Amino acid sequence: MKRNESSYLDVFKSTSLFGSLQLLTMIVAIVRSKFVAVLLGPEGMGINGLLSSSTSLIMAFANLGISRSAVKNIAVTSKDGSNKKIVNVASALISMTWVLGLFSALLTFIFSGFLSEVSFGTDEFSFAFKWLSISILLSQLATSYEAVFRGMHKISMIAAATLKGSLLGLFISVPIYYVYGVEGLVPSIVLSSLLIYLINFYYYRKLNIRTSFLPTAPMVTEGKDMLRMGIILSISSVCILAESHYVRVFVRAYGSLEDVGFFNAGIAIINTYFGLFFASITMDYYPKLAAAASDNLKAIKLMIEQSEMTILIIAPFLVLFLVFIRPIVIILYSEEFLPLVELVLWASVGMFFKAASYALGVIFISKGDVKTLFWSEIVSTCVLFGLNLLGYLYYGLEGLGISFMLSNIYVYLQNYLLVKYRYDFCYSIDFLKLFSVILFLGLLAILSVKLFATPYNFVYGGCVLTITIYYCLIQLDKRINLFHILQAFINKRN
Repeated sequence: MKRNESSYLDVFKSTSLFGSLQLLTMIVAIVRSKFVAVLLGPEGMGINGLLSSSTSLIMAFANLGISRSAVKNIAVTSKDGSNKKIVNVASALISMTWVLGLFSALLTFIFSGFLSEVSFGTDEFSFAFKWLSISILLSQLATSYEAVFRGMHKISMIAAATLKGSLLGLFISVPIYYVYGVEGLVPSIVLSSLLIYLINFYYYRKLNIRTSFLPTAPMVTEGKDMLRMGIILSISSVCILAESHYVRVFVRAYGSLEDVGFFNAGIAIINTYFGLFFASITMDYYPKLAAAASDNLKAIKLMIEQSEMTILIIAPFLVLFLVFIRPIVIILYSEEFLPLVELVLWASVGMFFKAASYALGVIFISKGDVKTLFWSEIVSTCVLFGLNLLGYLYYGLEGLGISFMLSNIYVYLQNYLLVKYRYDFCYSIDFLKLFSVILFLGLLAILSVKLFATPYNFVYGGCVLTITIYYCLIQLDKRINLFHILQAFINKRN
């Protein structure tokens, strides 16, 4: 397939724009995690992890997936250029979110004791779940506004709202943790949710979309496509979040709250921080792929380009984490959290495969192929759940990292085979060469950590990191003429 420099450049520009702001958001998240680790310790992080996973699970169950499915509807409607259609879709989305959000908040309030028993094995946290019902409503409303931003391709709005929400959340949470310790977790979560809602609402108003609350009949009529697709997505999301939540419950039951805290901190490094990279990479990609989904050749071209750019952008950061994982854990948290190093090491290897498969999985929702998406997510979640339980039982925290790696390898193979046989997808030779070299460098990085003692591990690992950065820069230059762009930028600055 012929390489298109301008297409690669579009991916790079959109990633750089959103990614630069996401990098600032990540720094804020790192600072916040540092304060949480120091002020609350592993046990406090364990409680925070269980509360967060519980509320995420409730929202996924009650939201019926409409915020996720609405992005496609709004992207298609926005492409047609009809403001009236956008207003109708947005009105239906926000109206349904209010109804479902109030319903989920009420359920949380009523069953707060049950949720506390299931999550913590005691009713001690029932009052906390009553307060978190407010956060559940506000978070769902904020997510509905973000879905409109994504569908309309308002990347700068999403980035600005995310950054401001993170900053304000940091400034509010840290003093609360300092004064109240673990007891400040719930007030911090509720106040942060309120701030994020207000910020998203502020940016939504700037779109000048005059949405209104729809009565039941027109709301269902206008939103039936979102509901049909969303319900399927909701079931798979609930399964994914249930797996995440019950792994934490399992770790608490067979280990301790401290182990839950270590697991939560390790997953934060892998999923939260690297998740920001994936968010910035796919923010522009998903609406673009949704608009081109009817043309298989165009969609495949986009998928290959996105896969290559994702690997090239994220690989140096992954190798950096592998080589310097011990000092990174101490910087991000404290020496008290060093037991999670082995977890993060193995999980980071799995991220190479997640980076390769990420662009492939988006095609299912872009084409509206919810059946394939549903079963692929259900099966991969079951595989991850089984591996997590076995991993922790036999190898503790390190086993959770190994299970994360193995599950991502499985998901990569599953997604590749599905898109190959359903949509005639085939990788380019360039991608296969690229991925092979990057994976080999990643394995060299982890071997440098496993085989050599300090400081030799940093010396050998530093060499691997240097080679990785050089290789990725050369490959980026082949695709987007990177060195010419940098030279032009330097000349302009001078």
